[in-house]
Amino acid sequence: MTSSHSNTSAPQRRPFSSTSLRWLLPIMLVLFFLAILIWLPWQARQMESNERQEQLIADTLWVEQTIRFQMARDEESLRTLGVEISTGHLGTKELHNRMARLLKNGHELVRVIWLKPGGELGATSDPLPNPVQLSPASQNTADITRKTRRPMYTQPEVQAQNASAAPSAVLMDYHVPLFRGDEYLGDLVATFQTSALLDEMVPWWFAQDNQVSLVDRDDKVLARRAAAGPGHGVYTHKRALDLPGASVTLVTDSVKSEPKLLPNLLVGSVIVLSLGLLWSLLALWGHISKRLAAEGALRQQMSFRTAMENSLVTGLRARDLEGRITYVNPAFCQIVGYPAEEIVGKLPPMPYWATEAMSEYEARFASVLAGKVTPQFETFFQRPNGERVPVLVFEAPLVDNNGKQTGWMGSILDISDRKRIEEVNRQQQEKLQASARLATMGEIASMLAHELNQPLAAISSYTTGALNVLDRAPDDKPLDRAILKPALEQASAQAQRAGQIIRSVHEFVKKREPLRQAVAIPSLLDGIRALIELQARQSYVSFRTEIPADLPPVRADRVMIEQVLLNLTRNGIEAMQHVQPQRRILKVVAAYDADTAQVSVAVIDQGHGIPEEVAARLFSPFFSTKAEGMGMGLNICRTAIEFHGGALTFRANPQGGTIFTFVLPAATDQETS
Repeated sequence: MTSSHSNTSAPQRRPFSSTSLRWLLPIMLVLFFLAILIWLPWQARQMESNERQEQLIADTLWVEQTIRFQMARDEESLRTLGVEISTGHLGTKELHNRMARLLKNGHELVRVIWLKPGGELGATSDPLPNPVQLSPASQNTADITRKTRRPMYTQPEVQAQNASAAPSAVLMDYHVPLFRGDEYLGDLVATFQTSALLDEMVPWWFAQDNQVSLVDRDDKVLARRAAAGPGHGVYTHKRALDLPGASVTLVTDSVKSEPKLLPNLLVGSVIVLSLGLLWSLLALWGHISKRLAAEGALRQQMSFRTAMENSLVTGLRARDLEGRITYVNPAFCQIVGYPAEEIVGKLPPMPYWATEAMSEYEARFASVLAGKVTPQFETFFQRPNGERVPVLVFEAPLVDNNGKQTGWMGSILDISDRKRIEEVNRQQQEKLQASARLATMGEIASMLAHELNQPLAAISSYTTGALNVLDRAPDDKPLDRAILKPALEQASAQAQRAGQIIRSVHEFVKKREPLRQAVAIPSLLDGIRALIELQARQSYVSFRTEIPADLPPVRADRVMIEQVLLNLTRNGIEAMQHVQPQRRILKVVAAYDADTAQVSVAVIDQGHGIPEEVAARLFSPFFSTKAEGMGMGLNICRTAIEFHGGALTFRANPQGGTIFTFVLPAATDQETS
């Protein structure tokens, strides 16, 4: 089988391998094409993203230079004006006009003033001179410029000191120190509005594509211009403005989002078509692979089925709706001893049917033809050499793929070994029961000797008295029968009593095969009454029976049921050893249940009862509450009752003690007759 299996599997690998190579190249080409299609848009997006970032950097640099250039022009104009103030060439009115003209050159300047030493206002660009109060940061910058003699900016902050400035506008002062030689003439202070720097100096086309902001060293927004809305944070750039004394950074954030991976419909369509082509190739490849696998499985099915059938130990038999055998496996042929050629295609009667069970086979076959089948039953088959084989048969409907029944399928098990094991177990059980009976007799041996001593002593006394009468009688006179007859009758009665005890013991311990027959419960009790009363008298127990006159007999083995009764009564007697003498009453009560056709026998004691922890293990083998007990008595009793198809149970006695009850099937009328 190994060689045939290898021969059938070798041709399958070559077509599968060649097919794989045949489809591998186009699949690899399609995958390579898809990779290029995906890589090209990704690369184009990266290039576009880089170009946008570079363009943003260039535009930001241009805007920064534009802002710085305009502020440099303003700074130069302010320094020139400061020089003229220092030389004293300008009058008050002309100085005011020059300052007003600086404001007209650019809207980023909101005010220009000249503060003399001590904070006195020397000139202002405002139409009306008003008192000027510099912020602490601006005053600090004025002190620094006076010491360094260099112009400086203050850090931008929120101010509202000028009517031309918007409320809460972020303003920035530019201080130009004025000196005439070493004489300090004050500061020329120009105030810039940060929002005006963006509004005046950022081109509209740049503001349409970007959000432009001015931030301080803490990234706090000083001014912002967002004509097209907030930026997306994808393309950003920062550029610091070179302002002495102030930290201001120009931040640009493009409103453009990241370019898409599929820029046009054409590339997307090509990718979709390529994916469809790849899916078609994979589906075709999968279909071919499944077909090749199905063909390979079909080729291997017969060899696998043959190997499975040869390895089974369960016989399989298939029959059609007419009862014709359509299939058997080797195990079934081995069980019945016939080859498959002699069985398949045959209708009943079958060659493996035994003659003595032909009627049983025919009745079962008739039920099969009627559409009824016994799911499980035991029977036996006959081999060609006449050997009988016990089998266990399981029958089930045989249904095709459409759910239609086409016949019957049977599984047959050879249970010869199981039957042998059951027989061995039965024999062991009988030996165990015999041992239990012998153990019981060992326990009552002393009581038996005492019980036999009384009738034997009475016999000896009566016979001795009769002999004495014979010795005293004269030879010439006839014997007085009225004197001898009572003595001899008493001796005979005591001899019968002793014989009855001996016969009861002999019948109880005698080993024999179990024999089920109709047995009357009163007869069972009479057979062992002497033994029960013997134990009862030793423990001062009163033994009573309540047996209905019309109680039907049971179908049982006499000796086994006698042993059950003897064990149960002995347990009841022992359970009452430590109760008051007036409560030591042992009863055997029998009853008949017509509904179940069963006879129940109850052994009732008024002893100490059974604790809950003992009740759970009461029938367990080798479990005993007695110091010298073997723990097999109740287990043997239950086994014996179950052997007869009955059950042994127990419950608490409401008056104290325990009630053991066993039920046995009542004998039928045929068994009774």
